[in-house]
Amino acid sequence: MRPVHLQLLGQVRHALKLAGFHVVDQADDTTPGLRVSEAPTGVLVSWTTSHGFTALAADQREASSDGMRVVVEAAVTGLLVQRGHTVAEAPDGNGIVVLAEESAAGP
Repeated sequence: MRPVHLQLLGQVRHALKLAGFHVVDQADDTTPGLRVSEAPTGVLVSWTTSHGFTALAADQREASSDGMRVVVEAAVTGLLVQRGHTVAEAPDGNGIVVLAEESAAGP
């Protein structure tokens, strides 16, 4: 991992934890919570819902795990933008990418 991305990864994880988000180990892809991992242009923040929440959302006509994902991503995006980061949607639509300074500045 490049030093810029390693530093950014630490900053993002720290900001999310201070805000009260549950941040899980990036190697664990089953535990519910926010996962912060390296991406080509910075770091990726993705969210895994619990099986209980997914089941609860399926039982409610007006609730969905996709709707909750949008809310969580909006909250995370707002927090990170407020902290001075540049944020973009992940190319696959599953999370957000916090751009490293070199990526945010462009070519």
